[in-house]
Amino acid sequence: MSLEEIKADIKALVTEKSCGPILIRLSWHDAGVYSAGKLSGGCPNAAMRFTDGGEGTFGANAGLPTVALDLLKPITDKYVASGAISHADLWALAANVAIEAMGGPSIPTRFGRKDATSSAESVESQVGRLPDGDKGTDHLREIFHPKGFSDTEIVALSGAHTVGKCHADRSGFDGKWTEDHLTFNNSYFTEMLAKEYADETTAKGCPQKAHKATGTIMLISDLALLEAPYRETVELYAKDQEAFFKDFTAAWVKLQENGCEGLRDTL
Repeated sequence: MSLEEIKADIKALVTEKSCGPILIRLSWHDAGVYSAGKLSGGCPNAAMRFTDGGEGTFGANAGLPTVALDLLKPITDKYVASGAISHADLWALAANVAIEAMGGPSIPTRFGRKDATSSAESVESQVGRLPDGDKGTDHLREIFHPKGFSDTEIVALSGAHTVGKCHADRSGFDGKWTEDHLTFNNSYFTEMLAKEYADETTAKGCPQKAHKATGTIMLISDLALLEAPYRETVELYAKDQEAFFKDFTAAWVKLQENGCEGLRDTL
């Protein structure tokens, strides 16, 4: 079983099910719990697959242990059960294949992430580790700086919202960020700058911003990027997609590898 076979099966899944965005979210939330600040520890270890406690029960991860893992199940059964790849490596690879399949950059994947063996290997809470969509710039720094990310990298990673949409039954927020939510490009930044957004409250009581004519949305944490010093980077990425792709790739690889040791270039 070769790496190319696994990638081909993931690409076929993304094409058939239009599930690229949730595969990106799966990898992001698996790896994004890492912190080296007041909170420490955490790494991409696929602990979310256990739902008796820990990361599999975090509100921020709603839909991932069910929808995302159900979508991946045929590939998991084929390759993880055989020992060809770990769950955590598969989740990272699936996100990277999805990004490229949707038009984004080709992102290198290294291997050797070790899977959690129970929910006990989860971090203690999502609080202080995963960002909240209804908060601003201070919160973004509190979450991302302890992971080793600069303000520029915060903007680059936020650009992943160019694909996907919020589901009220999962996050409480509702709607897609961009008009073409299955194409990975710089439209998150171009639309953010071009559109006027109005306050609205979702059916779940969550505050967000909406562009009435197109039905697209931005979260408070998204529009916080229009403040200094983030805005300069937003404007750069809106003008230069290649600059966005370059910076996103570097920041995304860092996110996927935080807390890992001894990763290798081959399976």
